[in-house]
Amino acid sequence: MEILLAPVVGILMASAVYLLLQRSLGQAIIGLALLSNAVNLFIFVAAGLGDGTPPLVPVGRDRPAVGGADPVPQALILTAIVISFGVLAFFITLCYRVYRMAGTDDLKALAGADRQYETTGLEPPRTVVEVTPAAPEATPTVPDDAT
Repeated sequence: MEILLAPVVGILMASAVYLLLQRSLGQAIIGLALLSNAVNLFIFVAAGLGDGTPPLVPVGRDRPAVGGADPVPQALILTAIVISFGVLAFFITLCYRVYRMAGTDDLKALAGADRQYETTGLEPPRTVVEVTPAAPEATPTVPDDAT
């Protein structure tokens, strides 16, 4: 089974690198997701698939059964899934922010926008958020004759 999954890992890695090298941020997001899945599959295949028996030590023996699943690569993959989800969420947020600020997801157009400000000496536009102070809370007044 490892021989069948090795080309799958290669195809996933190749398509992830291809998508990461494209000009669109959307394709880079998909490429990053494919890359993380390819790495997880690579770790899984490199550890060996085994026959699926649980890695439990039978009573009276000092070792688990031969061919049992190795829990260490499974723990590594579970950790990698969580980390890759966090990185992907950050990357999506960053790409969304770049799209909102620049109005495009084309990386060549974004690079051209930087060069435009370098050659003219102008400052790039900044997003200014004005914060208005909140109205003071009304303090309850007690009439003098209430005592």
